[in-house]
Amino acid sequence: MSIEPGPSAPALRSRIHGCLLGGALGDALGYAVGTDSMEEIRRRFGGHGLTDFRELSGSPFSDETQLTLYTVDGLVEALEWANSGVGADVNACLWLAYLRWLATQGESAPAAAPAPQPRWIDRQSVLHERRRPDKASISGLATGEMGTVFRPVNPVSKGCGTVVRSAPFGLVPHITPDSVYKLSADAASLTHGHPAARQSAGIFSLLIHRLVTGEGLHEAAAAVAARSRSLNEVAPELPDRLESALRLAGEGVVSPEELTEALGEGRTAAEALAVALYAVLATAPGTGGTGGDKQGTDDAGAGTLPVRHFRTALALAVNHGGNSDSTGSLAGNILGAFYGEECLPADWLGSLEAPEAVRGMADLLVRVTTAEG
Repeated sequence: MSIEPGPSAPALRSRIHGCLLGGALGDALGYAVGTDSMEEIRRRFGGHGLTDFRELSGSPFSDETQLTLYTVDGLVEALEWANSGVGADVNACLWLAYLRWLATQGESAPAAAPAPQPRWIDRQSVLHERRRPDKASISGLATGEMGTVFRPVNPVSKGCGTVVRSAPFGLVPHITPDSVYKLSADAASLTHGHPAARQSAGIFSLLIHRLVTGEGLHEAAAAVAARSRSLNEVAPELPDRLESALRLAGEGVVSPEELTEALGEGRTAAEALAVALYAVLATAPGTGGTGGDKQGTDDAGAGTLPVRHFRTALALAVNHGGNSDSTGSLAGNILGAFYGEECLPADWLGSLEAPEAVRGMADLLVRVTTAEG
């Protein structure tokens, strides 16, 4: 089944902004309940859980968004060098960007590690806040070693710190799917050495890439699930989780308890991607989650159906008592890449912390990749 992004497909600029802002919104919504059990979420917000920023006194985003924006910065630096006719090691640029993020968290690498030169992103004070940063990302970078597939740091770590920062690889136009996967998986190796962490990052970036190039949600999801089964490294956790997510989405919206029993709590990279993908597909127009013609308005006055889909999917993605900021962030990335900015609720954007930092990095990526900037 194809779900098309509308009568006229969103421009790449809209998809880039939509993906990064959507991820920040999902991250912020999930961060508010990221340490709560489902029982506690229901006690705080009622039977439906947290569904709107109006129920919160603040809406900070976490290290998921911070690291996503630093991924953008590493890619932008590599593309700036390329656009000036000078080749650059993309993974080295990403590593230097992540080392600068490490410093914003009050951590330091050994003296032998390089001392990166500051860039625009480093002046954004909101990115210096310490918001429960991923332990493996911190420990991997703090070694001062540039991890690789062949010489990984944290070789047994398969946590979600890789996948949550990997959407930007799928936003770079005019590169092949194989290159998207390799760039993302190589960057994951900088901090997480387990094959499932690398695969989840690469497959998520491929999903974003396919959506940005115009595929429907279900086609793109099925394609990347199949691709995950054919990868060289043997790590069956990811394809198993993705196939479970597709099956569960076919059943429609299930309870948080059924969700976590089937897919996990989003603690690992594979679980987080599976939960997010399920939440997006189970609530998609025409599947019983939101229903109706995408270009109409919903009867609750919440806006167009892309907006309604975004709200409903994000609520499902964060209300499960697991790693909600990660699953919310990924679901927001997916929907923003698919619909562009039109799916982002205006009132949610009005509540978002430091949107200028997110938009500023989105504009930099637009500028170095398209003629739209």
